[in-house]
Amino acid sequence: MSAEIVQLVEQAGPYLTTAVSAYGVAVFTRAESAAVDATANLGRRLLQAVWRRRDEQGRAELEAAVQDAAEAPEDEDAAAAVRQQIKRALREDAELLAELARILPAAGETVNVTASGERSIAAKTIGTAVTGDHTTIQP
Repeated sequence: MSAEIVQLVEQAGPYLTTAVSAYGVAVFTRAESAAVDATANLGRRLLQAVWRRRDEQGRAELEAAVQDAAEAPEDEDAAAAVRQQIKRALREDAELLAELARILPAAGETVNVTASGERSIAAKTIGTAVTGDHTTIQP
């Protein structure tokens, strides 16, 4: 197995795990959700890219691995089975490796976010930001 595949799967691991935890097997059919964090949404995109390029048997095997991992989020073997399915797909489809590499953020990518001024906020990505003196949170 190429070192490039191993490195990509290691980099993708946390995104895959978070997506499986957030979406379960619905990861293959769900659209991006604003209620789910960016890590899970990136993992969802990675898994969907792999799933789309697999044949019927490959899809079934990937779905089964994701289902097992979703049902047992603390089981390292279940998470490893998902990663193994990704590795198998990458070995069988060289174009998939390039596609996933484009989806993943560059290794060591640094993001600087600066906030300046009274009550200012800063974030790389943000879903909802609530600021102000008279803000209330509704239960």
